[in-house]
Amino acid sequence: MAFDENDPAWAPLIAAAVAVRARAYAPYSNYLVGAAVLCDDGSIASGCNVENASYGGTICAERNAVWHAVATGRRRFSACVVVTRGPAPGAPCGMCRQVLVEFEADLPILLVAWDDAAGRELARRHASLSGLLPEAFRPSALLP
Repeated sequence: MAFDENDPAWAPLIAAAVAVRARAYAPYSNYLVGAAVLCDDGSIASGCNVENASYGGTICAERNAVWHAVATGRRRFSACVVVTRGPAPGAPCGMCRQVLVEFEADLPILLVAWDDAAGRELARRHASLSGLLPEAFRPSALLP
């Protein structure tokens, strides 16, 4: 995946994240999030946030997309899109950043702010996972 935020190759990932975001379950925060990861085999795995009254039982969209990919046998990712409501794009939380780095340390991520009423993108920002999570804890740290 190109690092250019305007590359048309992002379009299928954005579409997948927007579609799954519409199915998010967020009765407490009303902050719907959709995420999609591009797997190395060219397939797309998506996920939305699912909140829970106990809060600790909540799952973020980014982790949900990774779980979906892993559950279907895909463990290598080449890009990620996260769609949140506007006016500015939201970034993955720290826990989601840590989960993503487990699979790809320098994953390109496109952050998209969405206008639900107009059904269109408001803004986007390109980031890299290594930029969002410098000095990440990696599996190699567990080796003797």
